[in-house]
Amino acid sequence: MFLPTAIGHAAFHGVPRIPAEVLRRFWVMLAHHQGGVLNVAQLARNLGVDVKTAGGYIDLLVDLLLVRRLPAWHANIGKRLVKSPKVYVRDTGIVHALLAIDDRDALYSHTVVGASWEGFVIESLLAAAPEGVTGTFYRTSGGAEIDLLLSFGDRRLWAIEVKRSLTPKPERGFHAACADLEPERRFVVYPGDEAFPLAAGLDAVPLPALARLLAGEVS
Repeated sequence: MFLPTAIGHAAFHGVPRIPAEVLRRFWVMLAHHQGGVLNVAQLARNLGVDVKTAGGYIDLLVDLLLVRRLPAWHANIGKRLVKSPKVYVRDTGIVHALLAIDDRDALYSHTVVGASWEGFVIESLLAAAPEGVTGTFYRTSGGAEIDLLLSFGDRRLWAIEVKRSLTPKPERGFHAACADLEPERRFVVYPGDEAFPLAAGLDAVPLPALARLLAGEVS
C-alpha cells in the first residue's frame, strides 16, 4: 500500500502517475536486480514499455529517494570501465517484502542475500559520510572491481569491499582495482563484531565501526 500511495501523492504535484499493477511489476524486477548494473532497455522490454517510459519510472523513484543509482567511477586511466550505474532499492526491507522473504532463514537461503547486505552497507555508509563525500563503484572490463568507492573533497579515496561471510576474503578483482586507483584506505565490511587486519593496509571491519570512522572524517 505504501509505494503506490507515495507515487499517487507525487502525482498531485505534477509527477505522472504509474499504474499500480505496472508499478508492482517494476518493483519486483528491481528487487530481483538489486545491486546489478542498470540496463533500462532490458527493464523496458520485460515491462512491455518503451525505454523512455522505463527511464522515467527510474527517475521518479530516484527522486522519491526510494531507489539509488550508484554511479560508476570514471577517469582517463587507460582502462575500459563500466559506465552504467548500479541500481539499488534503498530500503532492504522493501526488497525482502517484494520477494516474499518472511524471515531470516528465508533470506539466508535466497539468492538476493548478498545483494541485500551490499545495499544495506552502501546506504548506511553514505548516510554516515560527511557532506561532500560521494560514492561510486569501480569496475573494468577485465574484472577489477570495488563495491563502494568513497571520494573525499580533497581527492582522497576509500575503497570498500562488501562481504557477508564471517571469514571475509576480498576477491582478486578488488586488489586489482586498488592497484589501479591507489586509494588511501581499504576496507572489507563484514557482518562480524571485531575489526582485524587481512593484509598490509587492508582491514576487515564491522559496518557500525566503519560508519563511525567515516562520520568522523572531514571531507
